[in-house]
Amino acid sequence: MSLVEINFDGIVGPSHNYGGLSLGNLASARNLGAVSYPRAAALQGIEKMRSNLRLGLPQGIFLPQPRPARAWLAELGTTPEEASPALLANAMSASAMWAANAATVSPAPDTADGRTHLTVANLRTMTHRSHEWPATLAQLRLAFAHDAFRVHGPVPAAFGDEGAANHMRLCARHGEPGIELFVFGVAGGPFPARQHVEASRAIARRHGLDPTRTLFVEQSEEAIAAGAFHNDVVAVANERVLFAHELAFANREGLLGDLERRFPELDYVEVPAAEVSLADAIKSYLFNAQLVTPPDGRTTLIVPEEARETPSVWGWLQRHLAGNGAIRDVRVVDVRQSMANGGGPACLRLRVVCDPATVDPRFLVDEAKLDRLAAVIARTWPEEIAVADLGAPALIRDVEAARAALLDACGLSELG
Repeated sequence: MSLVEINFDGIVGPSHNYGGLSLGNLASARNLGAVSYPRAAALQGIEKMRSNLRLGLPQGIFLPQPRPARAWLAELGTTPEEASPALLANAMSASAMWAANAATVSPAPDTADGRTHLTVANLRTMTHRSHEWPATLAQLRLAFAHDAFRVHGPVPAAFGDEGAANHMRLCARHGEPGIELFVFGVAGGPFPARQHVEASRAIARRHGLDPTRTLFVEQSEEAIAAGAFHNDVVAVANERVLFAHELAFANREGLLGDLERRFPELDYVEVPAAEVSLADAIKSYLFNAQLVTPPDGRTTLIVPEEARETPSVWGWLQRHLAGNGAIRDVRVVDVRQSMANGGGPACLRLRVVCDPATVDPRFLVDEAKLDRLAAVIARTWPEEIAVADLGAPALIRDVEAARAALLDACGLSELG
């Protein structure tokens, strides 16, 4: 089989709103109550995927989940019409668009049985995300039904797991065996540490990973307290390159020593705190970027517009490019609607190394398919949503109808 990395982006759902539900996510808190623009948000995501296709990168999608989450509300003995405003806000969240939290993925070259393993994240730390996993699992089991994959249910909820946002992989090439890094939190000042080390260890065992090629790395308390609620806000890896902030890890020297012994090919790119503060790194989402390898082999960083607008960040990137560093190109995308809710380009995608022929083709896209999806979104997604209007019957009808139209356009009505 020919193994390549496919980015599966979550399409921003029609209920996208700024409910401020995510403790520790500074952008989410900062924009609490602002008017959101679901149509613009989803179309921005489509354009990001189109940009990736034009770089020569394979591209997949995940579909929005049912909103309001009627099944979850029913478990709580209520309905969208009768739920309190707080419960309804948690049931209307579109946060499943951040596919980096969908699952943790171990490619076939790393696993004992030679299959690609995916464990759906339980996301139990935040109420609005804790009910996502059943609908995510349903999509994973459709998209990756081929025998080349093994899809696991969530780790028991005693241990929080937030998926690939706290997982990195280093390798010579995507299709070759790699070193898998599971980043966990212990404390984060006023904010919760969302990834538990026991969840990470359980996933590594489930996936059949070689202990000598698996590292468990503690995220720094300072980074969590500064607003790095997931590791991918302060570090990202791609093939030989690990790109991280100086203050990303609790034991930076220990990690680098382990990697030097286990993966001598490592190309470590560090951004010093003296040049880019944690505050600027988090505000700009410099590290919550897609670090990718296009067909031309030039390691490329896909950053949000906010990175270009932050002088310390843009200045560091220009100096790195001029110095012939490991990152050879920087591309800028507009995902402002997602950024305002705390998710950059990396949050919007789940990376899966596999043979594209083994993936259900309904979850893969080309430009023509993106055109069709964009037309549905432009026709059916709400133009704007105020948080105070989340319970409006007309909005709920529009949100459910818009999702149904997109599922129909993808031939995935069974997810309805």
